[in-house]
Amino acid sequence: MGSMRIDLHTHSLVSDGTDTPAELVHTAARAGLDVVALTDHDTTAGWAAATEALPPGLTLVPGAELSCVSEHDGERGISVHLLAYLFDPDSPAIIEEQRRLRDARRRRLRAIAARMADDGLPVDPEEILGLLPPDSPAGRPHLAQALVRAGLVSTVDQAFAEYLGNGHGYLVPRQDTPVGDAIRMIAAAGGVTVFAHPFARSRGRVVSADTIAELAEQGLTGLEVDHPNHDERTRAELRGLARELDLVQTGSSDYHGTNKTTPIGAETTDPEAFEALVAKASGAQLAVG
Repeated sequence: MGSMRIDLHTHSLVSDGTDTPAELVHTAARAGLDVVALTDHDTTAGWAAATEALPPGLTLVPGAELSCVSEHDGERGISVHLLAYLFDPDSPAIIEEQRRLRDARRRRLRAIAARMADDGLPVDPEEILGLLPPDSPAGRPHLAQALVRAGLVSTVDQAFAEYLGNGHGYLVPRQDTPVGDAIRMIAAAGGVTVFAHPFARSRGRVVSADTIAELAEQGLTGLEVDHPNHDERTRAELRGLARELDLVQTGSSDYHGTNKTTPIGAETTDPEAFEALVAKASGAQLAVG
């Protein structure tokens, strides 16, 4: 497995990417990947289409990126993204939590859009939601795409910088899953969890190393060390922490199609780390093209 190329964090248009699930797996194959994980936000709706379209020689890891919040003392309210892999998508607890998050995200999008419309910005929440698959969560990236379509900005990044980021008055609090609850829920469904871009400080507040140690005690499986938002010093810090806590180290592009500039496969996971991750799961199986 030494020469395998493995990307464990990608998004399709089922959440906030621009490729369909079928297009995404073909993009992965053209980029020379051997393994790709589909990790749309808070949904498994793209798994079937991605599996059906798998090119020969490509392995699909079914996953999701869960929207969570840290509730540890002194760190309440910190947004945490948890990559979940190889869990049973038919788990009643997961189905119910994804439904709750999906409904909450759609209510939040409508509330943000109303604030923007009050300021004269050309956003129509029903039009935006009408463009999404029924099982798709909704979020600020979809509002950003609407601003691009309206010609107010040229890119999604510009939309966040000028309208949708902190300090612009449009944000509405989210109702995310407590991260410890999410770890236990995925483990009960046979899956494994990896803390996504844990020290991406450019995104906002991050949890402490002590909190990650507590999450490891609660069953966290790994840390996403190699990520486009981590510089070399941060990666070294995370590698040391992962070794200390016996957590699997992964690397991923966080690919979003044309919504971000990072190409698929820009960061990869070591094959031995991938094997260790799969060995810890007892839920859904890998799909092989």
